[in-house]
Amino acid sequence: MSTQSLFQPFQLKTLNLKNRIVMAPMTRSFSPNGVPTADVAKYYQKRAEGEVGLILSEGTVIDRPSASNDANVPHFYGEEALAGWKRVIDSVHTAGGQMGPQIWHMGIMDNHHSGWVPPVPFEGPSGLNRPGNTNGSTMTDKDIEETILAFGKAAADAKAAGFDCLELHGAHGYLIDQFFWEDTNLRADGYGGKTLAERTRFATDVIKEVRKQVGNDFAVIIRLSQFKPSNYTYKLASTPQEMEAWLQPLVDAGVDILHCSQRRFWEPEFEGSDLNFAGWAKKLTGTPTITVGSVGLSGDFFGAFAGESSQPSSLDELTRRLDRGDFDLVGVGRPILADPNWVAKIKTGRTDELKGFSKEALGTLVME
Repeated sequence: MSTQSLFQPFQLKTLNLKNRIVMAPMTRSFSPNGVPTADVAKYYQKRAEGEVGLILSEGTVIDRPSASNDANVPHFYGEEALAGWKRVIDSVHTAGGQMGPQIWHMGIMDNHHSGWVPPVPFEGPSGLNRPGNTNGSTMTDKDIEETILAFGKAAADAKAAGFDCLELHGAHGYLIDQFFWEDTNLRADGYGGKTLAERTRFATDVIKEVRKQVGNDFAVIIRLSQFKPSNYTYKLASTPQEMEAWLQPLVDAGVDILHCSQRRFWEPEFEGSDLNFAGWAKKLTGTPTITVGSVGLSGDFFGAFAGESSQPSSLDELTRRLDRGDFDLVGVGRPILADPNWVAKIKTGRTDELKGFSKEALGTLVME
């Protein structure tokens, strides 16, 4: 297989990438009390040494009392946690890499299996995290205002720490996505609405505040998904017209790159075209996109969390679409989680050395 297109440089604002491969954000829960450790810094440094073009961190939560349902998910606020992230980005830069934090608010969540709960109830647009399941409070106007400001503060801190970009987590049923989804956003005010276009307001207000805090030259990414964890076949936008009405306001508000999450990158988004989510997003908005979803593996990531292993798979279809210009960057998750040298092995044709993925990799920070 030819992987030459994966190893072309990419430049945009503060990003100057050596190749098109992005380490996708993956929750790891190895930051006790929200503070990234020296091992977390080493984990990311190893991926930079392994020639990943851009590293996007695991989700790291903003300064809201119930932004997280897990005591070991990192914070992106507070002196100790920010010092931990400073150690991370310095380590990545020392290894010649570039990196952005994924800025996150989980919204309404199920309680964590550990039994840990935040000090106040979860918050979301309407108290729901899926149809008929209430496990938190409905955000007031003040809650929304303060949350938008907290996203902005995290963005300012990311730039101040020396990160090369940032990503907002707007996918997979978390807070921003809960505002997008009609089944979890039942609001009758300006943050609700019958159409997806109307329900983009919270996201666009967050993006505008982030852009205000970081300036025009700092690269801002948003991760999006059509599916929901409670409904893998759901589509927020059922037509290209609905998708454009959803995505264009995000771009107009200040997003530079759309990170389009699918279970399987090769699956078409709409009938009559083989374009995937990232392909349609780029076609409709003209904005650079990241594709992600089971790249380089035989099984999808939902299977991984159910304990299923995956074997290495061909990148021919991926590179065909990249060569065609469907998307600009490629998110790779589990292969890089399990092997910090995955990119270097692909670059040098050492496919016989690829490790695949097993559930055991989720239980540790793999360093070699």
